[in-house]
Amino acid sequence: MSETFDSNGLLAELDSLVETALARIGELSSRALPAADVTIASLLEIALKNELEASEEAALWMTSERDVEVKIGLARQCGDEAKHYRLIEERLRSLGVDVASIDVMAKAPSPMYRYLESLTTTIERVAAGPFAREALAGVRNEVFAAYCESKGDLETARLYREIINPDESHHHALGRHLLARLVTTDSERALAVSAASKTLALAEELQETARLKLGVARAPGC
Repeated sequence: MSETFDSNGLLAELDSLVETALARIGELSSRALPAADVTIASLLEIALKNELEASEEAALWMTSERDVEVKIGLARQCGDEAKHYRLIEERLRSLGVDVASIDVMAKAPSPMYRYLESLTTTIERVAAGPFAREALAGVRNEVFAAYCESKGDLETARLYREIINPDESHHHALGRHLLARLVTTDSERALAVSAASKTLALAEELQETARLKLGVARAPGC
């Protein structure tokens, strides 16, 4: 590591970037209500797609990763997201939804998936995925849990608060830990900041597009 490189400064910069963006995204998400025909079950169906994509992204990155700690971290994330998928399926069944009728693969990959898929360096992937996207998921999931609670669906709120979000917090913390080790130069710092920034900006854009075009608000993350 360069003697002059300040890893603590990098983490402080990234933390500030994420906290500012997430505060804005969380406020916008909390402010809007889903359209009348958008139910908790339909929001959970959206979550299935998010979880599947998050699992696949981690798997894709893992296959080409050379850093063992990063590779194992991605393996954990891949398994966690797949676990979330199954838990959400179980919850949908409890809500009376025929999950066999849901074709999660029917729609094209999301713009977020396409962006993350395009990243080629370990630093960009860790900054965008485990660090930024998983922090985003935590905020969106809490907004969704609060909405479920307000509608009397305490079981779905519990699922997100007690099982899913602790996993997302672990992914984010691991991403933060990895970046402190991986980023050792100013050019690498710029890569990390750019990837995290683009992820958060894209998430905010997609959230507003979904709200305006589809009436989807307070949807969970991954």
